[in-house]
Amino acid sequence: MTAEHDGIQWLAGRDATSGIVFARGISATELAVRLGADPDGATEPIDDADAWDLGEWYRPGEEDDDGVIRVGEQNGWAFAVEYGDSTGTERLAEVSRDGVEALHFVPVAEHPPATVSYARDGVERCGFGLGEEIRRWGEEPDLLLPDLVAGGVLRPDGAMSAAQEADGLGEAAARRTLGVVERRFGLSLSPSVLRDACLPAYAVRGTPDMDV
Repeated sequence: MTAEHDGIQWLAGRDATSGIVFARGISATELAVRLGADPDGATEPIDDADAWDLGEWYRPGEEDDDGVIRVGEQNGWAFAVEYGDSTGTERLAEVSRDGVEALHFVPVAEHPPATVSYARDGVERCGFGLGEEIRRWGEEPDLLLPDLVAGGVLRPDGAMSAAQEADGLGEAAARRTLGVVERRFGLSLSPSVLRDACLPAYAVRGTPDMDV
């Protein structure tokens, strides 16, 4: 499958703890800055395994653990792959200021489920857990309700569809919802980019050793 057709549904089966922030309307470098990075702090391009070697992901007695991102651009979106105690959750609205669209995918192996949040113009508009789409939040919690209904995730009254209810928090349910997000926003990110590509990394929290 080519990068243009990878979509993001494959993220449902990805065995990882790193989230991904997507942004449309800014460069990868600007995305890093909005997530808290020093614009001059990029490493040489590194791969996924190298990124995990940069930080101490648990620092007992300190306020923050380390947070690192690798950034790139694909199919009209900048993206940041998060490692450790990154900043995508609290900075998503900041990422989206000045007309930018931003999405944050946070994978979770078990309950509570993985989540997707969407922000635009400096406001978190909506978000929900994959497999728990009946519980939505944000300034416009029903923004994607028509898309979720059309995608077979929810019924028009906002209740869970029979298929989604049957799949629970399983991979099939997550893929169904990620397919809705993929189609609504035109998101596509090749698995090989996250696994194999060498991308510049930035520190966004704590004191990781960025010498590579």
